Amino acid sequence: MASTDGGPFRRMLRKLTSDVEVLDADDLSEDAERSGAQRASDCACGQEVTVFGRIRSVEFCPQSADASLQAELYDGTEGVTLVWMGRRRIPGIEPGRTMRVRGRISVRDGHKVLYNPYYEICQAQ
Repeated sequence: MASTDGGPFRRMLRKLTSDVEVLDADDLSEDAERSGAQRASDCACGQEVTVFGRIRSVEFCPQSADASLQAELYDGTEGVTLVWMGRRRIPGIEPGRTMRVRGRISVRDGHKVLYNPYYEICQAQ
């Protein structure tokens, strides 16, 4: 039976010729699929989701009395902004960490957002 990915030679050739960012995104996407999480690109507003990915950035936003901690989680398909209201810092939430988050997807300014998600830090880098 023929493989759908073109076989071992094609996979090796792809790894040698592809951009590092593309390969990293593919690895993240495969890890998310193995963990049973939804792909961020497939999540719709109002849906209860579980997303697995790597934190790209963390930012404290003290714009008003409702200060918040924001992080971008990337799963290889799309980024999701994580927002924890009233928090200045959460130990372990830092760029490079791999996490699984769960919550209800919202859309703010055209970007997917999870407010006060449940989270599990899966790996330190």
